Amino acid sequence: MKATRLRAAGLAVALLGALVAGSPASAAPDTAATEPATTDCSTDPATPKRQFRAMWIASVTNIDWPSKASQTAPDQVAKQQAEYLAWLDLAQRLNHNAVVVQVRPTADAFWPSPYEPWSEYLTGVRGQDPGWDPLKFLVTESHKRNLEFHAWFNPYRVSMPAPGGAGADLTKLAPNHPARQHPEWTFAYPPAGVAGSRLYYNPGIPEVREFVQTAMMDAVNRYDIDGVHFDDYFYPYPSGTHQVPDDATFAAHNRGFTDKADWRRDNINLLIQEMNAKIKAVKPWVKFGVSPFGIWRNKSADPLGSDTTGSQSYDIISADTRTWVKQEWIDYVVPQLYWYIGQYPAADYARLVPWWAETVRGTRVQLYIGQADYKSGEPAYGPFWQNPRELSDHLTLNRSYPEVLGNVHFSAVQVRANRLGATDIYAAEHYSRPALVPAMPHLPATPLLPPVVTGAEWSADGVRLSWRQPADGQGPFGDATSYAVYRFDSGERVDACGFADASHLVGTLRADDATAVQSFVDATAEPGRTYTYHVTALDRLWNESLPSPARVVR
Repeated sequence: MKATRLRAAGLAVALLGALVAGSPASAAPDTAATEPATTDCSTDPATPKRQFRAMWIASVTNIDWPSKASQTAPDQVAKQQAEYLAWLDLAQRLNHNAVVVQVRPTADAFWPSPYEPWSEYLTGVRGQDPGWDPLKFLVTESHKRNLEFHAWFNPYRVSMPAPGGAGADLTKLAPNHPARQHPEWTFAYPPAGVAGSRLYYNPGIPEVREFVQTAMMDAVNRYDIDGVHFDDYFYPYPSGTHQVPDDATFAAHNRGFTDKADWRRDNINLLIQEMNAKIKAVKPWVKFGVSPFGIWRNKSADPLGSDTTGSQSYDIISADTRTWVKQEWIDYVVPQLYWYIGQYPAADYARLVPWWAETVRGTRVQLYIGQADYKSGEPAYGPFWQNPRELSDHLTLNRSYPEVLGNVHFSAVQVRANRLGATDIYAAEHYSRPALVPAMPHLPATPLLPPVVTGAEWSADGVRLSWRQPADGQGPFGDATSYAVYRFDSGERVDACGFADASHLVGTLRADDATAVQSFVDATAEPGRTYTYHVTALDRLWNESLPSPARVVR
């Protein structure tokens, strides 16, 4: 094993030396690196090599997928599956590299969970078995497109509002629902019978916190997901003057806290801290991210807060998101910055991006921005959102802050709607090339050997490449999960800087089998041209090998 690793390291250093021969000394690699050293290269900000790009695919109330709860007949299942594949087609067209899919919207499940009932948003009937395993399908099909799959869970929401305040009626839940078996675990907010009332698990009860973690960890343990994702729902958002009914819970489980607000925040802190530890204990490579409300605290309330005057998640929903970042209890954060750029004192996008950039600076937490595609072109949101360039301007502003490593768009139906042509604009200006998911150096990785290209030739549909991945025997972190293909024009100098951005990145693809011959067709190659190709290997966390030796096609 040790000899194999030494040989791999020697080959990698030799190959990189050949690639950068004759390049400036400042671009010379650190011999411990596994990727080309590109820190001194000039790059195009419009074509970053690494950028997280995704859209939220919401299942609650059938917002995105499935668009309609249907029965279990084979043709209905096939329609739901085809609908999901269409979302993946859209993600590919937009050069996205991940999807964030809601698989536990209301204390239910999109998989055969031993802890919670089947979701009503699959079949229209709470607790009804759809006759297939949606989560397995979702993960498998996403990976076929080399899209990361982030499983989106809502920790504490049990039900959605219903007419006449019936959303808080326990008897409306599936017969085997844990909330019916443990009504003392729940509370209604606003109170039952009030418009908008719904049920929540009580975050202050230790058994509840343990149960919801166990229910979510079932999916982590059983499925090959790439990330666990929470949205902004923890304690309920305030409704009028109604108070969350947890006085008795505070009296019984205060853990020595005398201030209820501090205790509530600690309840959520424990959820985040413990969930991260449980994920990493079983699958250290699975990322944990949260998409909080975009304002932590205002500067007027806390000198560490942002220059805003809007609602504060720290106070209204007990979400101390800044602490989660500073303590590195999460791997990434996606603040929902659903406001425009301009003189909007409550929450100006241009003020919040730098605040979040400063917040993650110096931590290992990656920052992606949640984008409000749903507001684009909607008259109800005011004149700023009638500007077809508003969203693209957001992404342009992000370039001024190197801490911003990507975007997630809410939500899939709004991305597809492309009102005012806004999706087309930001896709053309910011997603014109493929991009790799940002690497997370604090998570496990083992250097990969470069692929060996075994064939490259013109075919009827473009240039067909084939290669093998050398075996390294280093276990799950050493196996290639996917590959990146780079193309250079004939005579173009290929050195480490050629791999610094995505200008030469043709595409990525999932590994069929670590031991099989891999193949890729470059359909964008122009007949009559001469090209030079390189292929790199990527592990499951997108750590990249050195490039393969060049292969020229005439």
